[in-house]
Amino acid sequence: MPARSARSKSNGQTAHTAAAIPPPEGPQQRATEQTREESPRMSHPHRQVNYGRADTEFTRLPDGTILMRSPEPLDAYPDKLTERLLHWARVAPERIFMAQRAGDGSWRRLSYADLLRNVRAVGQALLDRGLSADRPVAILSDNDLEHVQLALAAQYVGVPSAAISPAYALVSTDHAKLRHVLGLLKPGLVFAADGTRYAAAIAAAVPADVEVVVTANPPDGRMTTTFETLLATAVTDAVERAHAAVTPDTVAKFLFTSGSTGMPKGVINTQRMLCSNQQMIAQSLPVFAEEPPVFIDWLPWNHTFGGNHNIGITLYNGGSLYIDDGKPVPALIERTVRNLREVAPTVYFNVPKGFEMLVPYLRDDRALRETFFSRLKMIFFSGAALPQHVWTAMEDLAVETIGMRIPIISGLGATETAPFALCANWPVDRSGIIGLPVPGLDLKLVPNGQKLEVRVRGPNITPGYWRMPEISAKAFDEDGYYKMGDAARFIDTDKPEKGLMFDGRISEDFKLTSGTWVSVGPLRGRFIAHFAPFVRDVIIAGHDRDTLAGIVIVDLDNCRALCPDLPADAGLAQIAHDPRVRHRFAELLGSFAQQATGSSSRIERILLLDEPPSLDVGEVTDKGSINQRAVLDHRAALVADLYAAQPSPRVITAKVSIAHVA
Repeated sequence: MPARSARSKSNGQTAHTAAAIPPPEGPQQRATEQTREESPRMSHPHRQVNYGRADTEFTRLPDGTILMRSPEPLDAYPDKLTERLLHWARVAPERIFMAQRAGDGSWRRLSYADLLRNVRAVGQALLDRGLSADRPVAILSDNDLEHVQLALAAQYVGVPSAAISPAYALVSTDHAKLRHVLGLLKPGLVFAADGTRYAAAIAAAVPADVEVVVTANPPDGRMTTTFETLLATAVTDAVERAHAAVTPDTVAKFLFTSGSTGMPKGVINTQRMLCSNQQMIAQSLPVFAEEPPVFIDWLPWNHTFGGNHNIGITLYNGGSLYIDDGKPVPALIERTVRNLREVAPTVYFNVPKGFEMLVPYLRDDRALRETFFSRLKMIFFSGAALPQHVWTAMEDLAVETIGMRIPIISGLGATETAPFALCANWPVDRSGIIGLPVPGLDLKLVPNGQKLEVRVRGPNITPGYWRMPEISAKAFDEDGYYKMGDAARFIDTDKPEKGLMFDGRISEDFKLTSGTWVSVGPLRGRFIAHFAPFVRDVIIAGHDRDTLAGIVIVDLDNCRALCPDLPADAGLAQIAHDPRVRHRFAELLGSFAQQATGSSSRIERILLLDEPPSLDVGEVTDKGSINQRAVLDHRAALVADLYAAQPSPRVITAKVSIAHVA
């Protein structure tokens, strides 16, 4: 791992104002480099935001490998993230660290002073139980104040914790992934906020000799401890001794991969990873340090985006995070809207579906728009490409409300990178731009077929997977770079400082029988954009075939709008087989095929999935991403139908006239 830099960094950042690459020691001030469609909103400036330097050192090796890194060194960072808790509890003790809705609708607020006091008490309770990396804390339930206090208490005294996807306990019917995860961890304590809600999972996967802690509703037939009991623990000097013993190499937590390539793997997250990554964020996006940030956020803490990136930014910069009890699903989106009416974020994080569902509410509610955009400096998305119609809508709404656009940015990261690795820290105009390596990170682009494979090295990179030495060894190359499995390409091959674009996952690509490579990631992106807003995802088939075909996962709500006379509770099967839905997909498939430039981009047949992908067989991960290979393997009959000489009526063919599709 590269050594930490002790270099002092000036806070003199300036807002985005110019289009040229800055001089070597200056801050980055460049405008969007891409050509955008003519639109009235384009005459409106972006809200001024302080960005870090965006530049790169570039070396091309004789074998075609490309090395890139920021010319800006990484500044000093703490040995442990809880040093920032001590700082803010001293500097701003009454400031809200986190808040959560209570049962009566009011906000339960946790100040920095309260957080430190409770962390010490719970930390003592964990020490009393002899917990360690070999007997860590496992957290089964969703984001809440007890969850964050338990996780930070564990970090404070050097005990790792692991937030485990609630889907493994509540959605899965066989609890196989939960048993797998707990089998790797061998926890000494398991926490679930609501014991009754998690009773079946606890009975199925938590050994009888493991202590179970609940906030409320102890499950029947199981001895449990209440979280209040942990809070009531008398603190001794052992807590501060344990805190002093925490080093940069101490394991802070385990985060489990989403299982998109098999059973979940426990990614080791050290204090060095968490702290260096927060300093990388601070130098790339100084906006977070300008004033204490305010977030309203639902993103789950068992994933690195919510659990590392967003909580980390809050704690590192003395911010306030309001837990959003909503989600981007029809039954819960109005909770998000309610919260956004009360809390004006300074930066807003979400996944593309979240922004898409928010747009109609912003469009129809002037007061909501005015609150939402009032002090919003940046929109940050992750997890998938943001559809262009959603991007345009968010910019239009901002211009209408405050007379300027809000910068929309993203980057590239992974659970193994803590997660911040590459960032486009300048306003961009479309999804897919992942920017440049952040300070302190080395990027290697390795030729792999027709693509450049992304590999990274730095203090924010995991040392490996917990209790999986062989898999850990395979994850790194001979120079110690972590192999992300992603591909990237240059926006402008002659000007690498303009940044990189995402170019799909290496493992998803395949060849047709003609020998033509199919780049699945970009093709999926074009398909989803063309079929927007009616598609959530598409699985591309065609390996060792002559032509391409697709299994489409429809967007239920937007497809329902094509057949408004159906009952409100009409399910996926009814909507996927409705003639009007099929008619619209046939139209779009025909126009998509007409735009194709060859066999590697022409999808000739599709069918609409009429039952949701399964979590238990690995078709979908806990965060909703699709495992292409698992779907193709488990839906072999559908693939056979797509390629049959006489396919069933459910197959939509681009060559068939629209009149015959219904």
